[in-house]
Amino acid sequence: MSCTQGPKKQGLPREVLKWLLSLSLTSYPKNVRRDFSNGYLVAEIFSCYYPQEFPVHSFDKGTSLSAKQRNWSQIERSLQKRNLHLMKEVIDGTIHCKPGAAELMVQEVYTILTNRSIKAVQCPESDFTDMEYQDLLPSLARSTASQAIKNNLRTTEILAEPDITTNQRKAEVILLRHLQQKTAERVHNPRRFDVKSNLGYLAAKHPVPPSSGDGNHDSQSSRDSMTNSCFSPTRTGAVVPFKEIKVSQPVRGSLVN
Repeated sequence: MSCTQGPKKQGLPREVLKWLLSLSLTSYPKNVRRDFSNGYLVAEIFSCYYPQEFPVHSFDKGTSLSAKQRNWSQIERSLQKRNLHLMKEVIDGTIHCKPGAAELMVQEVYTILTNRSIKAVQCPESDFTDMEYQDLLPSLARSTASQAIKNNLRTTEILAEPDITTNQRKAEVILLRHLQQKTAERVHNPRRFDVKSNLGYLAAKHPVPPSSGDGNHDSQSSRDSMTNSCFSPTRTGAVVPFKEIKVSQPVRGSLVN
């Protein structure tokens, strides 16, 4: 699957770019999300420091899901020998070309190998969604519900985890997040969406005041009057009286001669 260039804090810090140039890699990463997804460049970077644990010839340059999974499994096993590790969420996000995952992964590798800290390091996110990018877009250019699911639930994720329930749960989370974003848009800009109150909100509410009579007769008469006549509030607030008509049904036996 080709990885689309999704804009969530794209790009690497200047010091990381200089460091990558100094390694003399076989190919310089032009598209960070796509070029690091299969793990081959990551293995090549580690081989510059640990050539015995990361033999480049044993890694696959393919872009299929199986090739990616094999490469990253081998990388994780080799890292364990050195008592090193990368966050599992970042690895999964990198494999599936999630927004911001590959950038964060490269910064982690830089910190591990150079023992240097990065000032503007990104905070790890477990889902790596495109919500931040969607917030930067005008309302007309934002994704629809179906497009939001396509953007944030990759085909490789479904292939890697074919369980229907798990994928449905992921789609529900994405859809809920999208609906919350739409609700916030309606609150901040009601004129654009032509939001109108429903009939229940516009209808006037006229609660019946308690009877203030001094006896049971008054309260009984008020109940009788309420039974014989009712009031219906309209949309404009006017109260229209109407009377309840009781119809006596004939007894079925009386119709037989």
